[in-house]
Amino acid sequence: MNLLKALAATSSMTLLSRIMGFVREVIIAGIFGAGVSTDAFFVAFKIPNMLRRLFAEGAFSQGFVPVLAEYKIGRGEEETKALVDHVSGLMGIVLFFVTLVGIIAAPFIVYASAPGFSSDPSKFHLTVILLRITFPYIFFISLVSLAGGILNTYSRFSVPAFTPVILNISFIGCALLLAPHIHPPVLALAWAVFLGGVMQLLFQVPFLSRIRMLPRFRLDMKDQGLWRILKLMGSAVFGVSISQVSLLINTIFASLLATGSVSWLYYADRLMEFPAGMLGVALGSILLPSLAKHHADRSHDEYAKLLDWGLRLTFLLTLPAALALALLAAPLVSTLFFHGAFSVHDLYMTRNAVLAYSVGLLGLILVKVLAPGFYARQDIRTPVRIAIMTLILTQLMNLAFISPLKHAGLALAIGLGSCFNATLLYRGLRRSGIYSPQPGWGVFLARVALALSVMGIVIWISSGSTEYWIESSISKRAIRLAIVVFLGITSYFGTLWIAGLRLADFSKRGI
Repeated sequence: MNLLKALAATSSMTLLSRIMGFVREVIIAGIFGAGVSTDAFFVAFKIPNMLRRLFAEGAFSQGFVPVLAEYKIGRGEEETKALVDHVSGLMGIVLFFVTLVGIIAAPFIVYASAPGFSSDPSKFHLTVILLRITFPYIFFISLVSLAGGILNTYSRFSVPAFTPVILNISFIGCALLLAPHIHPPVLALAWAVFLGGVMQLLFQVPFLSRIRMLPRFRLDMKDQGLWRILKLMGSAVFGVSISQVSLLINTIFASLLATGSVSWLYYADRLMEFPAGMLGVALGSILLPSLAKHHADRSHDEYAKLLDWGLRLTFLLTLPAALALALLAAPLVSTLFFHGAFSVHDLYMTRNAVLAYSVGLLGLILVKVLAPGFYARQDIRTPVRIAIMTLILTQLMNLAFISPLKHAGLALAIGLGSCFNATLLYRGLRRSGIYSPQPGWGVFLARVALALSVMGIVIWISSGSTEYWIESSISKRAIRLAIVVFLGITSYFGTLWIAGLRLADFSKRGI
């Protein structure tokens, strides 16, 4: 399998998901704006979403995929299917009780995650109602992530990448069709989360059936593979929880700031997640099974070469994305969100958060590429130790930045903390001998730097002033933004081509 083609296919599905996500955010911003109801919903949605990242996409995938890949390569289909059944059986039981507890304890969870809301009883009560509707999402989406881990291990990368599109469709449909008929209208967004989780799970069932890995309920607590996964998950939960705790602390800080701060950070985060999802999540999903295979085969040279390939792609694609986010912060926010209830003040505040996030975008994506270098070797402890140090540093930066920079300071702390995390992960891989840079990095970085310079000048000249983006109509903004983005992409990759970089240089075989 050509990993570059797999990345292109996965990224295209992720691109579709992100485009639909932006359509969803445009609709939400236009209908609900940035205020009390959106602050309440974003906090309510963030809690089950945080648990999803913690248990499903985070700790679970890091513990499950390497062991599943080992079984697939060396144990045969029957033992692999038994492992899938036993893991899914235990996971279903645990998730059911977690969901039940979350619904019952919703008031306490809201108070702990957004204490600033307690000063406004109506806002607090609304958040509790929204959380009780959205919390079952963790049950469905965790099983979706289980299915995604299986499909990725069997090189069906496009299916898990497409699945989030279904949640966006649910959001759009409920916002347009359900919101006008219920009170308060923001309840429609909560029901969209619930329905989206159900539909995503049902979507993946036929694909699991085709590869004969559709789980059936079998619980065998004596399964050694199950216990290995649980042991790896124990360490991974702690490591992943550190980054999620950092995000939760940011929400707590933001809830104490001016009304709208939570929403401004949310909209900025959506823009930052566009390149992070297209490259970071997609590349991490593709790398982990292939790295696990090379580790199982003891192919140490191929392991290092695959990591090097991932790092070069990250620099090649993330640096222009970060620069574009910084230079086009106002045009992007105005084109996507500046209409309806979304005000000029909201535009400027969201733009400030986007600028802050762009500083750390490279670090955010590098972590998703470097961490699998440890996970594939079933080494969870090293990333955990690094994550602890990152959490401490991030909170110190939060305290330092929040007073002068307000909500943007919280975004800047997250980004700089990720850069620190990536630096320590890289140093750990080098010191342990897991990774050695391949020849040609100097010339490669020089070409990228030249292309970035050309692209930056082109975007700076063609984008114009912020006032233009505020005063122009939505159609004019959209047309001009498309032109500016096209010129930026053309100038960047055109310069790389002139400098001698070719697509064939990044061809790579995997499992």
